[in-house]
Amino acid sequence: MRVDIELGINGSRSRFAVEPDERLVSTLRDRAGLTGTKQGCKIGECGACSVIMDGKLVPSCLVLSASADGADLLTVEGVAQDGNLSDLQQAFVAEGAIQCGYCTPGMLLAGEYLLSRYQRPDTAQIKEAIAGNLCRCTGYTKIVAAIRKTAKKRSLVKSSAQGR
Repeated sequence: MRVDIELGINGSRSRFAVEPDERLVSTLRDRAGLTGTKQGCKIGECGACSVIMDGKLVPSCLVLSASADGADLLTVEGVAQDGNLSDLQQAFVAEGAIQCGYCTPGMLLAGEYLLSRYQRPDTAQIKEAIAGNLCRCTGYTKIVAAIRKTAKKRSLVKSSAQGR
């Protein structure tokens, strides 16, 4: 017996008929066609399936789709704007923070979540923010650098705009 749910995904509302035990990661990938959200460990340990749900970073493999009914989600596909990479995505490319790419969607969302909460996070805050995301290629140094670079850029833009 399927359950009807509605999700706000990257600014658009969508309806789905899901199985009662279906995980949000499966709904996003298989029903919404948003394959940027990766399925890794299936136990909430690797961060590859991270999404921002109602303003909180969550591992979508631990969320039943039925319990997310009505939620607003941001997936990695929603980070880019009008087909252009976001400043954080551009920093990941520029800093070489993308190796095999499997952890990248979760790392990007962890970075966006952190930057939505702190204007100028320090290295310890950045490391803590991405601690729930495993990079099998050990690319943490470059990922931290990309987040730090984006924080600095956003801070400068914000300061410049306030000074006008």
